[in-house]
Amino acid sequence: MFLCLAAFLFGLIFGSFLNVCIYRIPKGKSILWPPSSCPNCGSRIKWYDNVPVLSYIILRGKCRNCGKKISPIYPIVELLTGTLTAAVVCNFGLSFDSLYYLILVYYLIVVSFIDIKTMEVPVKLSYFALVSGILLSPFTENHSFKEAIFGASLGAGVILFIIETYFVFTGKEGMGYGDANIMAVVGAFLGWEKVLLTLFLASMVGALYGLLTLKKKGAAIPFGPFISVGALISLFFGDRIINWYIGGLNI
Repeated sequence: MFLCLAAFLFGLIFGSFLNVCIYRIPKGKSILWPPSSCPNCGSRIKWYDNVPVLSYIILRGKCRNCGKKISPIYPIVELLTGTLTAAVVCNFGLSFDSLYYLILVYYLIVVSFIDIKTMEVPVKLSYFALVSGILLSPFTENHSFKEAIFGASLGAGVILFIIETYFVFTGKEGMGYGDANIMAVVGAFLGWEKVLLTLFLASMVGALYGLLTLKKKGAAIPFGPFISVGALISLFFGDRIINWYIGGLNI
């Protein structure tokens, strides 16, 4: 319990850094310097106003200096990061696997919110995550270098096939090439079986979202967040889902 709580608190703090990444990467700015400041008035944010979630509540979602509203995305990202960090550590313990999968989780958080905001997937960030997933795979307990390479290839290949096939038959772009980058990263970390599971789950979640929001036909919807949801489900429950499915086929 203490370990999970410590992981949650660490995740809250790290979530503040991920907010910086989400805001600055699309703008091509450094994620390390200068320190955080209000995007409206430019005033530096003091340390006591930068406490994850708590500062947002105390300031009632406004900048202390100019009174401009602060986006609720900031505490949402912090809480999400804290929760997922705790989930990873509680599942994999204090191990290299936890560190390995946290790289994937943090990547998915950043890339999802950037995709929602800009409809783009940062290439350099995806490349860094992809290389990390492949090169670090031999040090994990249940993952291998070969699985990482094959998973990354399959993840990117399936999306590229869908993109090109859709374009051939419709003359229009469907999914973006950034989705192929995300799936390559997912495949590198999770392997080929969970690539297929992730795509299935992402499609289901995306279809459900479309039905619930009644999006117009042809309306642009970022698919990256749906891939991320599918990948997270696959990370935590993928083995059980696959075993359940295979067991059902054997009946």
